[in-house]
Amino acid sequence: MRLSELINGDLVRRDPRTASLAASGALERDIAGLTADSRDVKPGYLFAALSGSHLDGRKFITDAVRRGAVAVLTENGTDPVETDIALIADDNPRRRLALMAARFYGRQPQTVAAVTGTSGKTSTVEFVRRIWAALGKKSASLGTLGITTDAGSEGPGLTTPDPVALHAALTGLADRGIDHLAMEASSHGLDQFRLDGVKVGVAAFLNLSHEHLDYHRTMADYLKAKAGLFERVLQTDGTAILSADAPQSAELAEIAAERGIRVLTFGRKCGADFRMTDWEPTATGQRFSVTLAGRTHLVELPLIGAFQAMNILAATAITVASGADLERVIAVLATLEGVRGRMELAAQHPNGAPIFVDYAHKAEALETVLKAIRPHVAGALHVVFGCGGDRDRGKRPIMGRTAIELADHVYVTDDNPRTEDPAAIRAEIMAACPGAAEIGDRAKAIETAIRALGPEDALIVAGKGHETYQIVGTEIRDFDDRDAARAVVSALLGDVR
Repeated sequence: MRLSELINGDLVRRDPRTASLAASGALERDIAGLTADSRDVKPGYLFAALSGSHLDGRKFITDAVRRGAVAVLTENGTDPVETDIALIADDNPRRRLALMAARFYGRQPQTVAAVTGTSGKTSTVEFVRRIWAALGKKSASLGTLGITTDAGSEGPGLTTPDPVALHAALTGLADRGIDHLAMEASSHGLDQFRLDGVKVGVAAFLNLSHEHLDYHRTMADYLKAKAGLFERVLQTDGTAILSADAPQSAELAEIAAERGIRVLTFGRKCGADFRMTDWEPTATGQRFSVTLAGRTHLVELPLIGAFQAMNILAATAITVASGADLERVIAVLATLEGVRGRMELAAQHPNGAPIFVDYAHKAEALETVLKAIRPHVAGALHVVFGCGGDRDRGKRPIMGRTAIELADHVYVTDDNPRTEDPAAIRAEIMAACPGAAEIGDRAKAIETAIRALGPEDALIVAGKGHETYQIVGTEIRDFDDRDAARAVVSALLGDVR
């Protein structure tokens, strides 16, 4: 693809900022690929020299040129490079790179839904995919679990990949005949313009709670990042799906309305377009009603936890907004299974007590999970959890208080301590949850909790969900909460036999 087409098609020739490139003939240069990592540059590539919180990509321009870059995208004010290299300076090179990637790769699934929110993104996009699949659509989900289709999951699990990898993935899906995609939209990804250029027809907002303040600094900045999905990524003929129960949705609705975008709401609040009422737990799941346009539909959901019901309600709204028939969607809901690592029943104690694994690694998510399972537990509720290192420290005491208030037995352990002292992380949690057991070894903590379960108890192992590793220092060690739980149960069964 020619550089002129990559920048902005024929319009580039009338842009005074690229006049010198046009005059030199550099805009007619063929571009073989794009990357923001100089180590991946190949002959004929465009290198995006982006400044970040840890590295300044401009320091690697010389290396990229040495590897064969013929064009460099960077921010205004960057010193000129070699005369035969096309230097494209831009006020917002991150967004420009995303738009270039969209043009370079071109094809995308015809229907794209993006979901943002602090909690529930992974489950919601996977539920959307499963509903579409049940309705006969060739569908995929993309996010923390990687790319998931009916054939399984593949690729690295990134909530929102970098724009070049993202658009390459979208084209790959379209080439495989996938015409429906549900994807996660993280606040980091939105803040860094990674989703720009994706033709999002439905965008959903679930909730907002204390998280990622090591990056965004304030909750206002956190919300502002998520608002980018509605103020520039969602297409103007698309639909915004907003939680009626989230106070931030009013601001997002105003943003959508200013762009003439249709808004639909979901939740428990009176007046929600997709309104949930009459919720009640059952022995194996939950039951509730969904009302839309004056008609009420009963939903029997074989999943535990009210938050799962809310994710399902969001998925229902998304699929209906993208053209599915509500009656058919409601019929599918009774057949849905849980998402990997999200309130996943990993094992059962020989006495029948269930052991769930959940990805809840944020304060509100832990609160949600513990409150959600309580109605299903006749005995004591046990929880094993920790907090990650090199991440937001503010949530550690909050999660400690949440656990001790909502669970009957609390085990504080390690969860990806990274380069921090694990004992120091646990101490910050323990200060807020007196009476909890502190067991740094995560496998030992899980074993201790399982062995303590009574026949009517339940255990939540929170924080890692689908993850299959533990990050200690800079080392990534194999570890899977589900495998750890199953190993303990197997040992107990051996003891019983």
